Amino acid sequence: MKRFVWRLQRVLDIRAKEEQKARAELLKLTEKLAETQSELLTWRKMLEEIINGLAVGNPKKRLGRQEFFLRYSAASDEQIKKLENRVKELESKQREKIAEVLKLRRFKEGLEKLRVEAKIQFIQEQEKLDQQQLDEGATVLFVRKTKS
Repeated sequence: MKRFVWRLQRVLDIRAKEEQKARAELLKLTEKLAETQSELLTWRKMLEEIINGLAVGNPKKRLGRQEFFLRYSAASDEQIKKLENRVKELESKQREKIAEVLKLRRFKEGLEKLRVEAKIQFIQEQEKLDQQQLDEGATVLFVRKTKS
């Protein structure tokens, strides 16, 4: 019996590698996003702790600390805004990468279905050819027996 060879196997292999690569990129992007979200949360938590710390304590010392906090709060707010923008940007890239991975997966799955169908057809054709050979052999044997 002949071995099954599918002409589009190379395309399927390439698409599978592309999907793997896109998944790896998505994983890196997700890790960056988680890291950035963690950093943003840390900044917010730190500011919240400072604000809560300013509310309690000696009023004379508190005024100096409040002045210091207000002086540098603009830089903190700017840092938080940058992190929020970075999170939004990463989330957008993540959505795009997810869409790309899904598109590649659907294409690859379609090719895999075509391969399965082609293999089934190949097996059926081979079985039909084998059956024809068996029938021809039986006919020849029968004719020889009847002539002798």
